[in-house]
Amino acid sequence: MNATRGRGRTAIISVGTRRERGPRYHSIGIGAGPANLSLAALFESVAPHQIALFEQTRGPAWHPTMLHPGVKMQTSWLKDLVSLVDPQHRLSFMNYLVSSGRVYAFLSAQYDSIPRLEFSGYLAWASDQLDHVHRGSRIDRVSFDDGFCVYSGDALLARSDHLVLGLGTRARMPEAFTGLDERVVLADHLYRHKQHLATDPESRIAVVGGGQTGAESVLELLRMGHRDIWWIGRRPWFQILEDSPSANDLYRPSYTSFLPSLPDEARRRTVAKQVLTSDGVSDSTLREIYQHNYEAMLQGECNPVTLLPGRDVVAARHDGQGLTLTCDEAGGRETYDVRYAVVAAGRQPAPLPFDDELRELIDFDDRGEPVVEADYSLRWSGPRGHRIFAQNRAPSMHGLADKNLSLLATRSATIINSLFEREVFTLRDDCVTMLWGKQAPQQQQQPQPVDLVERIAANG
Repeated sequence: MNATRGRGRTAIISVGTRRERGPRYHSIGIGAGPANLSLAALFESVAPHQIALFEQTRGPAWHPTMLHPGVKMQTSWLKDLVSLVDPQHRLSFMNYLVSSGRVYAFLSAQYDSIPRLEFSGYLAWASDQLDHVHRGSRIDRVSFDDGFCVYSGDALLARSDHLVLGLGTRARMPEAFTGLDERVVLADHLYRHKQHLATDPESRIAVVGGGQTGAESVLELLRMGHRDIWWIGRRPWFQILEDSPSANDLYRPSYTSFLPSLPDEARRRTVAKQVLTSDGVSDSTLREIYQHNYEAMLQGECNPVTLLPGRDVVAARHDGQGLTLTCDEAGGRETYDVRYAVVAAGRQPAPLPFDDELRELIDFDDRGEPVVEADYSLRWSGPRGHRIFAQNRAPSMHGLADKNLSLLATRSATIINSLFEREVFTLRDDCVTMLWGKQAPQQQQQPQPVDLVERIAANG
């Protein structure tokens, strides 16, 4: 039995011999991380409909296990949930600071990059002010029956006309480390193992992964008192985040609008070459590690951190109380004996919760990922009046900005414009210095000089 659509109405469907009820929304977002919180915040300000988010964690949190002391963001605080599209929105980061009474203390602290803990607090504040954010609601299955039906286990939670995936990512465990015991710790779980590791600070511990998460793990181990850390990375050296003005042009709407025009293979090659604009180590983080080593030398101690670039861990095995890591490097193969290994080997997309029937309606590419269009919608053969969108799922289509926080608001506005098939939000990216691909240079209209003295005099 199919129920009547409509805001706030209850939908009734038949599953086998049972009848289940659930609220019906205009749109449902799976996940209540930054991506879908941005969407819900902008949606509430323009749409007369209801959007609901379902999140498996019970409390507002954003990478809660990675909020180590001193860890900073790699993006500007201006790139919050809403400001790049609607700077007057009530859920801007500036309003968060003002309403919490901390804005002057924040300004006096003179952060170049804000603490990750601050941004996490901002997201929790915004989440608490949005309607229909359902936490502790794990979505195990999504089906389609005159709308999208989301289930937790066998229980129908809700239905909607449209679906937005904000599933995020999960830490990747390389094949070399699978099947090993608690001597191998994912960087995401370092905090959980903190007490255990702190009881053995003199033993050698390896950090595998040369990116920002690996660097932050090294610093956290130093704070825990470890004095023999071997940091292993695959790149020829531990490379810093490329944060130049021209690199930041890759994180503008003008570039993400251009990128889908390239052929698929050319677009993938182009994005792959830009990896250090997203996945490099913050200069300040790397500098802090080197300063730890220098200050240890001043005290007559050995370097607490040994950097091992150009190594790829291809095998790991138990060896007595510790581990033996086998690495490929330019000169051949090496082995290292360590007590523990902390793995920070990147992230991978979370699995899609579609049931088999819904999956059959969706187009997938040669890598098994859903085909995401320029407007972030999935290509599928379902009814036109029902749309599926995916956030953080297609960097090969939209560039590396698709998997970080740089264009949260812009992406959400693009989805809303597509959802309602009109320009709900006007997205402007003028004053473009960089011309991409075959774009022809345009003659720019020169702004007229402003005589401020005359203007002031004219206004009295």
